[in-house]
Amino acid sequence: MTKGTFSYGDERFEYQVFYTPGRQDNIAIHVHPDASVEVDAPEGEETSKIHAAVLKRARWIKTHVERARTQKEHVLPRSYVSGESLFYLGRRYQLKVNSENYQEPGVKLLRGKICVYTQSKDPKIVKKRLAEWYRSRASDVFARRLHEILEQVLWLKSPPPFRLVTMQKQWGSCSPKGAILLNPHLVKAPRECVDYVITHELCHLQEHNHSPRYYRLLGQLMPEWRPVKARLDGMAELLLNE
Repeated sequence: MTKGTFSYGDERFEYQVFYTPGRQDNIAIHVHPDASVEVDAPEGEETSKIHAAVLKRARWIKTHVERARTQKEHVLPRSYVSGESLFYLGRRYQLKVNSENYQEPGVKLLRGKICVYTQSKDPKIVKKRLAEWYRSRASDVFARRLHEILEQVLWLKSPPPFRLVTMQKQWGSCSPKGAILLNPHLVKAPRECVDYVITHELCHLQEHNHSPRYYRLLGQLMPEWRPVKARLDGMAELLLNE
């Protein structure tokens, strides 16, 4: 991966270039919902040719970046009251805070709703209950998906340890000791997005950077990873919103 910049009007834009081994078609430009600009190019393509393609679509890029920024401004902080939308494994659910007929604190998934049972409707308490529930679900879901994905990973002799770490801007990472760190908020995303992040980090246990070899490895395990990554990037503002 490399980076580049260009100016249009009075603003400067940054773009990332991803080189895809075996890509035969033309250079493709994407503006993701998080307003980032990504360029897909054949491996070995000349930098000058890539930059020329970007400049040719500068106006289009600016328009779509501005549209993405406007949409991001409408993502409001959560109030943790009944009726709000929540996500779990890519599906949208309605939050229901229930303090009546209270028995014990907890969270249940019932008929299209995420129901929080609590003595108090204090948003801080509701938020805490939800965080605990998401973390528990994440632990179970990630363990199952990691076990299944590892069946395709031939370079690992034993399953790597993983742990949950809440991160503001990352879905996952690898520790220096080879442990996989996963953001519990990722359990709000579709299963294919969970699989992408786990696969992404597993590949880093073999290739520690984003070299062409790394992307070849990722492509072997998950050939259609690019649209999945784009989908996850597009949902980031909603899923990470607390």
